[in-house]
Amino acid sequence: MEFERIADIKRLNFIIEVLRSRLPEGAEVLDVGCGNGVISRSLGAQGFKVRGIDVSDKAIAKAKSLNTLPNVRFEVVSAEQLVAEGSRYYAVICSEVLEHLHEPGKLLGVLSQSLHPDGILVVTVPNGKGPRESLVTKPFINMQKKQDWRWRMLLKAKKLFGYSGTTKQSDAEDLTHIQFFTRKSLDRLAQDNRFRIVRYGKTNFIEDVFPFSFFTKKIKALQRMDCAIAEILPYSFTGGFVTVWEKNQTAS
Repeated sequence: MEFERIADIKRLNFIIEVLRSRLPEGAEVLDVGCGNGVISRSLGAQGFKVRGIDVSDKAIAKAKSLNTLPNVRFEVVSAEQLVAEGSRYYAVICSEVLEHLHEPGKLLGVLSQSLHPDGILVVTVPNGKGPRESLVTKPFINMQKKQDWRWRMLLKAKKLFGYSGTTKQSDAEDLTHIQFFTRKSLDRLAQDNRFRIVRYGKTNFIEDVFPFSFFTKKIKALQRMDCAIAEILPYSFTGGFVTVWEKNQTAS
């Protein structure tokens, strides 16, 4: 298990459970925007056949360097190339990707063409009105745009406390969030792109919001408690959404 944070493991377990219940035997999983390949390799370790793709040469190079599984492969592939291939998948993973895109609908259009009519798309995104996005991400982005002196002070403070700015899933230099999804806007995005969301799940609550994160990153029991608390709170309080999408066959 490459993931260490309980919220990341919870997200991964959601994906594994969905694939086990919906993926035809022997079918290959497509992991779009795979980054460093941690989800692809984690799925491969569970016996799934996985193809991880990303537009970043750097990300794919790292993914390949860390891979030892014969049932997992990584490639630099663009959306245009994916469409040109004409391949169809019964399961596509798009985890922590859409929030970074200016036009997420364009990628969803590609994924719709790459998905078998009976296939599933597993999408995970931060909750745009959740604790972390509201209390950390949005204020930080606003300060960055204004070149506020507090932004520079926060950068120094984060480094001092051991926050690198990257994630286990990606070492990309720019992980800025552009989209801030709610359940309503995510449902609308799905409908606009001929999908329907058939299942929602939650990740965590407040464990990755500083100063809580300073303690929870070191104490797994607090992370487990936080994820459990998220399950009993309304969806508006969750840090992230884990969802299953199906193609809307009746859409005009």
